Amino acid sequence: MKDTMKEGLEYTHRYRIPENKTVPYIYPEAKVYQEMPKVFATGFMVALIEWACLEAMAPHMEPGHGSVGTLINLTHSAATPPGMEVTVHVRCTKVDGQRTSWEIEAKDEVDVISKGTLERFSIDFARFNARMAKKAAGSK
Repeated sequence: MKDTMKEGLEYTHRYRIPENKTVPYIYPEAKVYQEMPKVFATGFMVALIEWACLEAMAPHMEPGHGSVGTLINLTHSAATPPGMEVTVHVRCTKVDGQRTSWEIEAKDEVDVISKGTLERFSIDFARFNARMAKKAAGSK
């Protein structure tokens, strides 16, 4: 991470929810999900919030580096139907070496749908991918 990544950095991300980001699309092979309402799925919401953090961090990353989520503490307090826009606001609350902490709030056009915190850890993609290749091959 570059030294431009600082506490207090804020970013706002907007996304209109398509039908394929609703609960039945989480695991199409799971009958229990197929029976649930077509509302914005928590799993996709988490990914949207992480996307906002990734976009906030992007200008502050070295080439070939990125970040991975390491801790998530989020509510999902209101359902959002497809077609509504969700606005995610993220604010960096701490930079500690390669670790960043974020405070978030997500709103649809009517309600606050999520509040919470998350952490991301900066990585070198080449080194990370090499470790994952070893792991996939069955070695440490």
